[in-house]
Amino acid sequence: MRMRTLPTVLTAVAALLAGLSMTGSASASAESQRSAFAAEAKAAGLTTSQAAELQAEVDSVLAQQPGTRQIGANKLSMPGGTLTLPAPGSLGAALACDNGHLCITDGQGKNYDYYYCGYYDFWGIGNGTFNNNQTWGTRARFYNENGSERWSNVAKDTGTASWTPVYHIRPC
Repeated sequence: MRMRTLPTVLTAVAALLAGLSMTGSASASAESQRSAFAAEAKAAGLTTSQAAELQAEVDSVLAQQPGTRQIGANKLSMPGGTLTLPAPGSLGAALACDNGHLCITDGQGKNYDYYYCGYYDFWGIGNGTFNNNQTWGTRARFYNENGSERWSNVAKDTGTASWTPVYHIRPC
């Protein structure tokens, strides 16, 4: 068996400790963000119980949707745009849709705001609304589970839709 020199062992120990320290910092940073999001929810009028319920919903979305990260008490950054969750006990309000965006409110009151062109998985369910407020003539496409086009819509337009069978979206 080959013996390691003391400097090599010390270097390895130092690297291990640095890694643990960085992990602790990342955990502390994540905990700090969680506290800030909880404070944001309370400032918006949610009770401690409602704030915890909202965070549980956020955590569920984060676990189900790859590439998503929490950026506010009820707001997440997702591939293609953002997702805003309704406060516990409410269905949420219709999403104001900025020029150049495709906005969707699903049957659970979740607001999806797409503003990047691409092909994205979609997690909305139930009957809801859409506002295709993209550049005039831009076609938003909505796809079945197998990737075949289900329907499309040309901007600028609004309407209602059943989101349960929509699995993918191409905003533009």
